[in-house]
Amino acid sequence: MHVKRRHNLLKQTKGYKWGRKKLVKAARTAVLKAGQHAFADRRTKKGDFRRAWQVKINAAAREYDLSYSRLISLLKKNNIALDRKILADLAVNNKSVFANLIQRLK
Repeated sequence: MHVKRRHNLLKQTKGYKWGRKKLVKAARTAVLKAGQHAFADRRTKKGDFRRAWQVKINAAAREYDLSYSRLISLLKKNNIALDRKILADLAVNNKSVFANLIQRLK
């Protein structure tokens, strides 16, 4: 059983540098650490996306003399429930729809 476990561990470390790809002790710690980073970074990625969406929305809103924060507050006041992902997509890919939305808010 230990041979199979060791084999599977070393398969996970394919592409690692130095002893971490072939020495079991080093490989085990490397795999555990990689798992910790992967777990944390899956959560970090969500914040990265949100920041990117905010930049896109702000850039599009500035064309209509609105700031990002002002646009978001107008959306909330008018009970328009569009999330940032959808707003960013509209701002980049459907400028006419985004323009109509802004005209409706003003």
